[in-house]
Amino acid sequence: MNRIECEQLLRKLARHRETTDHSQRAQIDRIIEFVRTCDAPWRRAHLAGHLTASAWIVDESREYALLIHHKKLDCWLQPGGHIDDDDATFLDAAQREAREETGLNDLALMMSNGSSQLFDVDIHTIPRRHDEPEHFHYDLRFCFAAKRETMISLNAEESNDLRWFSLREIVNDATVDESVHRMARLTRSLEL
Repeated sequence: MNRIECEQLLRKLARHRETTDHSQRAQIDRIIEFVRTCDAPWRRAHLAGHLTASAWIVDESREYALLIHHKKLDCWLQPGGHIDDDDATFLDAAQREAREETGLNDLALMMSNGSSQLFDVDIHTIPRRHDEPEHFHYDLRFCFAAKRETMISLNAEESNDLRWFSLREIVNDATVDESVHRMARLTRSLEL
């Protein structure tokens, strides 16, 4: 990862901002400001927060999404996590995290509106744990398609469970994080 990739990310965020609603624009603006003012914004050493990358994985029919039950956060989320220095791009980080957390190797990037590769962004607070203070994750989310019949495998170090959910089930489940609801609604409403 390097500063050139951050410059490309700023352009992608600006393009993505043009295609989103007001609430997303506010988050995009915060992420843009963070990337502009922080050296190596993907590094976990930034205790106030850092960039992360996620994979919103849908089946080829776009009727199901693959979620993990996150051990530390105790909730259903899309696969994703921290960006490593040796990830060439933020997209590569999202793909690596998806492979590590689901066992899926055959992921096809789906472009939302053909614009910026970004599907969604989200800023969320990660609670204090042990020696790590409460901090923000500035999450960059990419959409991938996978075959639902492909074998998936749970990464038991990070997750309690892994399974496909129908988008309807996600949208109607009040226990699922609002940002996951938003991605399910986006999937149902956009032509990817």
